[in-house]
Amino acid sequence: MDVFEKLRILTDAAKYDVACTSSGVDRTGRSGRMGSAASIGCCHSFAADGRCISLLKVLQSNVCTYDCAYCLNRRSNDLPRATFAPRELADLTIGFYRRNYIEGLFLSSAVVKDPDTTCELLLRTLKILREEYGFLGYIHVKAIPGASPEAIRRLGMLADRMSVNIELPSEKSLSRLAPEKKREAILRPMAQLRDGIAAGRQEVVRYRHAPRFVPAGQSTQMIVGASPESDLDILRLTSALYQTYALKRVFFSAYVPLAAGKYLPSPDTKPPLLREHRLYQADWLLRFYGFQAEEILDEKHPDFDPYFDPKCNWALRHMDQFPVEVNRAPYEMLLRVPGIGVTGARRITMARRSGALDFSDLQKMRISLKRARYFLTCKGRMLPGVGCDPMQAMRGILRNTGRREALFWGAQQLSLFDPTEEDKWQSLTGQL
Repeated sequence: MDVFEKLRILTDAAKYDVACTSSGVDRTGRSGRMGSAASIGCCHSFAADGRCISLLKVLQSNVCTYDCAYCLNRRSNDLPRATFAPRELADLTIGFYRRNYIEGLFLSSAVVKDPDTTCELLLRTLKILREEYGFLGYIHVKAIPGASPEAIRRLGMLADRMSVNIELPSEKSLSRLAPEKKREAILRPMAQLRDGIAAGRQEVVRYRHAPRFVPAGQSTQMIVGASPESDLDILRLTSALYQTYALKRVFFSAYVPLAAGKYLPSPDTKPPLLREHRLYQADWLLRFYGFQAEEILDEKHPDFDPYFDPKCNWALRHMDQFPVEVNRAPYEMLLRVPGIGVTGARRITMARRSGALDFSDLQKMRISLKRARYFLTCKGRMLPGVGCDPMQAMRGILRNTGRREALFWGAQQLSLFDPTEEDKWQSLTGQL
């Protein structure tokens, strides 16, 4: 099998690994070396069909010793198998870089024989790139659960970012769908990466040019929809991972049915793409908006609303906290107003130092008043004809969609009416 046939197989096998993140590391070019990295650089992926990309996203091998039910590369699946020799993959990466096809490498692998053998293949590839070619570009590598701490440490000294995929949201689901993987084997390298990154940052403070361990931090990925956990379960786990392991990102991947299985969704089930989207929105609220998982969802409402984003849904459930006065509300409360993001909240807090703001000022700041007007007052007043009423807010937010069923769903979820009161319902929807 030639190198480009291996490339076709192993880039296709890597398509379910999520890598849409900034590089998170600054490294300028040096004489005699190749490449550089910028912390704000956008890192996408490379496909074998020649699409324009920033990262070569590829597996070292898809020959796996595990038989995880949800995985395309599981041992029992009948598909073409290939393994890159370290030299082949390193030469391919440098060849693509010199042609300006890529800026960096996203490298993962199936488990070949055992975790340490797999790590050795990854290490040899990275050593050729870093030491022989002097490659300074961005490299993201997957840590292999179950590998020795020494193998993880050596990988961390060569990579910019590392990730350990937690895969499934609960230990019960892991034992059902991936019985050869153990929870402890996944969490142990995550803890090692956390401690190594913290120690490396302290070392750089003392010695400016000390080699850095995983300078761009660590991340993980969860599969959504392969197991029965609720959105609340996933969000609680996400919050705990951020707090316990100091992760940079938690990625979510909608499960694509690849085979029939006792504990898997039916093969004709559609991937839960909207659910994945809602989880990313909620993840943003956890990281930048000061929300807690139990504020976004609760036991009574364990799953996301299909029609309202998590922030808007929270606001509609907590209308007792609104409206807020733009000229006096603290920054933290402004962040909870639908239609106001982090940039908008900062602009408001800076601008109001020079004088009282009104709705025309908010429009100039590009605040989305289509949503925010139901939750804000300026100089003690709301916009004419607008009230702080949940049904009016829902009608206004959904008016452009014309989706009567969306309003019905939202009102029912918010317990705003008894669905048997048809006359009342008709009056509520009449203005939609």
